[in-house]
Amino acid sequence: MLVLTAEILLFLAVHCLSWVAAGHALLTKHDPRAALGWTACVLLLPLIGPLLYVLFGISRAQSRAEKIMRRQAAHSPAAPFPPAAPGPSGEEPDIGTAQALCLARTGRRLTGVPLCAGNAVRPLQNGDEAYPAMLAAIAAARSHVFLATYIFTAGKVGHAFVEALAAAAARGVDVRVLVDGVGALYSWRKPWKMLARRGVRTARFLPPALLPPSLTINLRNHRKVLICDAVGFTGGMNIADGNLESAGPHRIQDMHFRCEGPVVSQLRHAFQLNWNFCTDEYVPLPPLPDAEAGPSRCRVIVDGPGNDADVLNDLICGAINVARERVRIMTPYFLPSHDLMAALRSAGQRGVDVRVVLPQKNNLPYMNWATCRLLPGLLAAGVRVWFQPPPFAHTKLLAVDDFYTQVGSANLDARSLRLNFELNMEVFDAAFQARIVEFIDATIGRSRELVHDELVAAPLAVRLRNAACWLFSPYL
Repeated sequence: MLVLTAEILLFLAVHCLSWVAAGHALLTKHDPRAALGWTACVLLLPLIGPLLYVLFGISRAQSRAEKIMRRQAAHSPAAPFPPAAPGPSGEEPDIGTAQALCLARTGRRLTGVPLCAGNAVRPLQNGDEAYPAMLAAIAAARSHVFLATYIFTAGKVGHAFVEALAAAAARGVDVRVLVDGVGALYSWRKPWKMLARRGVRTARFLPPALLPPSLTINLRNHRKVLICDAVGFTGGMNIADGNLESAGPHRIQDMHFRCEGPVVSQLRHAFQLNWNFCTDEYVPLPPLPDAEAGPSRCRVIVDGPGNDADVLNDLICGAINVARERVRIMTPYFLPSHDLMAALRSAGQRGVDVRVVLPQKNNLPYMNWATCRLLPGLLAAGVRVWFQPPPFAHTKLLAVDDFYTQVGSANLDARSLRLNFELNMEVFDAAFQARIVEFIDATIGRSRELVHDELVAAPLAVRLRNAACWLFSPYL
């Protein structure tokens, strides 16, 4: 009788674990297919199923990210939102067309951040334009210099930044440098360690470590921000010699942006959130002057795992959905979400001129292979795709109709839109948008258009390779 009772108790315990795991999957999975798959697994395979779910089904990165976001929110400095005269929609009444008003309202609801007017945004192509402008701003700074970057490698460029940052600190400027913990592994020599030895305050974002164990390699601070007093820089460019023309055929094409005006306060606030988290320093900063510097209305978007909403994904989908004439996209990694794929197909099917520019030669070849598995559906819907020739293009741009541009650090893939901490910037400015569209269209003029028949006629081995890479696209 006792043996029978023990067997019954073991049976109930095993099945109880299965139901607990099934309940967790139903409550936490956002994709119904993932929820259904894991629920079937844990219920049909008692004991083994829950074990597999614990090992592979629970997103520890997401749980860690939620803790990070709660901690940042608890100690967040007051947001430096400049005063505005909102209209009935909560945005400035003279924002422009109904499309622009709709998109401005979408961004406000997703981020809680209003557009700020009076900004000047200037594109800087490659390191040959961007680095001299950034170094000049560091040299001119008298109050503070805050730098956050994903990769900061040693070399000619790294040495120039070390010298400029150390010189600024030596003359009494508040200099802070934040490098991502995983991005730090790209360089054998560590420029930020040289800075620390010269009195510059430095920090790393979630650095991997064995003791104590900290191997959260999926949570990366991919944001690129430099604030020098009232001048800011952001975009997709890391600090590395590879962004220079002198790097030769293996160089990287990229674009960065110099900003002046009230949006610099939003950039500084984004940096401060990350710095506070990494250092436990919560000292408020004096406000920046909010004098107007140009015609652009801008908003900084900070996004990362742990948010209730997929801010960047939803905002990009919203921008494509309001398009009536054209959509231009340039990105190095293109593995869009289901929502974004649907928005692009819908735009193509309703006659919007949708053009996507991708690198012909990717620094991660398997990304291009996985992308090729997705492209036939887009091409069939009327979306047009070009592969631009080498060198590898790391530029990330979105332009909609004649009024909206989005620039920043985020790629259109699962890692950027679900795992990384990213920073993009919206720009409502027709003249700025025209410059970006002109740049994209000039790139298209020297690129090769991809056609549907080319993909479907590829050899079976190639299509199987592409499909296998696509299968792992959420982890690439």
